[in-house]
Amino acid sequence: MEVYTMKKFLMTAAALALATGAHAADTVKLQLKWVTQAQFAGYYVAASKGYYTDEGLDVTILPGGPDIAPEQVIAGGGADVIVDWLPAALAAREKGLPLVNIAQPFKHSGLMLTCLKESGIATPADFKDKTLGVWFYGNEYPFLSWMSQLGLKTDGSAGGVTVLKQGFNVDPLLQKQAACISTMTYNEYGQVLEAGIKAEDLVTFKYEDQGVATLEDGLYVLEDKLKDAAFADKMVKFVRASEKGWKYAEANPDEAAGIVMEADQTGAQTEAHQKFMMGEVAKLTAGSNGALDPADFDRTVKTLLAGGSDPVITKAPVGAWTHDITDKALQ
Repeated sequence: MEVYTMKKFLMTAAALALATGAHAADTVKLQLKWVTQAQFAGYYVAASKGYYTDEGLDVTILPGGPDIAPEQVIAGGGADVIVDWLPAALAAREKGLPLVNIAQPFKHSGLMLTCLKESGIATPADFKDKTLGVWFYGNEYPFLSWMSQLGLKTDGSAGGVTVLKQGFNVDPLLQKQAACISTMTYNEYGQVLEAGIKAEDLVTFKYEDQGVATLEDGLYVLEDKLKDAAFADKMVKFVRASEKGWKYAEANPDEAAGIVMEADQTGAQTEAHQKFMMGEVAKLTAGSNGALDPADFDRTVKTLLAGGSDPVITKAPVGAWTHDITDKALQ
């Protein structure tokens, strides 16, 4: 697994301790939901600018990928904190993994379905009898809830929709295997445009506009860990530095994209796409100070409970978020 640490930009914790006589830095392992890209710029900026070091932290950022489930990583002790979407976190919590949201840098949802206009889809009612590309690994939950609210079965039966298990690319749309595919405003939608399909030949449905948006890209830890005062204090420092990184990234999108490019050890990203992504991500983090808005949480829960005979969660969760960390971090 590719591992990126703040040491790429800064002195090691050991060197810092020798230079200042300070105690060894507290270590934090952060597991991302996907690969190194501007979706996570705030954390890379916090590392690059020394915000974590200023808090006495030695942060290791672990990129994700198609075969990496953050919930499984933290359950196995491979991370202290993870980036996750609330639907996946709540589904895991109901199944016995006590994840708790401690901060919510993303205020808005970037999830949408992108459709070819030639497919004849103009409104959600036109999804009937169409093939739709859907991401899984926890990303399917908002989609399934939406389809349930539309009264559309997802088993491929007549009058419903056929679900194509979509890889994390846009090939099904380019190859016309699906009428619509899952995209993020800041990533795959740009890939579709970069592939040569014009915006006027597409129809998009943002989950937020459809009233089924759910919270994305929050920070989660295991509930029992928060009972440890030292761990909780470490998370306060981590959240404070991360939020500082996010606000810097919002204000300096091109510089933030460059920091992400430097952190990407795979060479798979392009500067142009990362700048596009950062510009779009900044729209999603705007309006958040890092603390979860209870109204956004309640809206997500309502959406997930509206799953008909097969809801994402079966009851309203209790104790799934806390302001204890952000109340101290944002003082």
